[in-house]
Amino acid sequence: MLTLQVIGRELQGEVVLLTLAHSEGIDLPPFSAGAHIDLHLAEDLVRPYSLCGDPKNRQHYQLGILKDQKSQGGSLAAHALNVGDRIQVSDPRNLFALDASAGHSLLIGGGIGITPMLAMAAELHAAGRSFSLHYCARSRDGAAFISQLEQAPYADRVQLHFSDTQRLNLAAVLTDVPANTHVYTCGPVRLMDAITEQAAALGYHPEQVHLECFSAEVETGGAAFEVFAASSGITVQVLENQSIVEALALAGLKVCVSCKQGICGSCLTDVLEGEPDHRDSYLTDEEKADGDQILLCCSRAKSARLVIDL
Repeated sequence: MLTLQVIGRELQGEVVLLTLAHSEGIDLPPFSAGAHIDLHLAEDLVRPYSLCGDPKNRQHYQLGILKDQKSQGGSLAAHALNVGDRIQVSDPRNLFALDASAGHSLLIGGGIGITPMLAMAAELHAAGRSFSLHYCARSRDGAAFISQLEQAPYADRVQLHFSDTQRLNLAAVLTDVPANTHVYTCGPVRLMDAITEQAAALGYHPEQVHLECFSAEVETGGAAFEVFAASSGITVQVLENQSIVEALALAGLKVCVSCKQGICGSCLTDVLEGEPDHRDSYLTDEEKADGDQILLCCSRAKSARLVIDL
């Protein structure tokens, strides 16, 4: 854990750009484009946010955070931060890294999904690699980072798409690309689903399409089952409308969780016995088939009993 200080705060529409640094000016842990950090905003309020700054800059981290009207407290707490405030954050973790083998990287950010793309564009530009960036937003007036993109050294590789003027022509964007193109997208589920479907129809291999979800609909209900936390010696009954995390907490065993939607991986735990019922968007299909890991915030069990390494 790091304790950092807010040294910059800029509001761009409904997005707040926060700049965090060590109070003594110490270099921060390195990160690569696509990484995120967890902000510990309050007791039991931990949220992951993508780093949108240049990975070469070790002096500070930058985050762009949308004020979500359906917020469960995370974005509202982040928007309440002011210059001088101190906050605990995790070391950077990267679940959305660039593929070094790509001949060309096609970056598509929708709304606040532009944030990891900013770091990716900076890293690709610094490395002299081929890429293009498409930013989709409802309108120019409501979009964040426009000035930054237009003044960036890679501005000639950026195309802006606004719903009220010129929408993204997805088929054209995915077709007019060099060989061995990898697609990276983050944004609304509808946009990412459309990109995935269109890419598949055009012959992209699954490993060429990379997604990062900011939110996911998760069905957590199901039949009750038993969980034994082997290292702690605690056995709990997980009820029909209860998560494993909630059941363990009632027994006095707290699990670190961030997204609570099965997308960040913070509560990933090894399975020693039993068959998981995966409900997450974090593990790959192959990892789910192995059955030796589980996301405790949302997944359940197909077997009557699970033994986990906790």
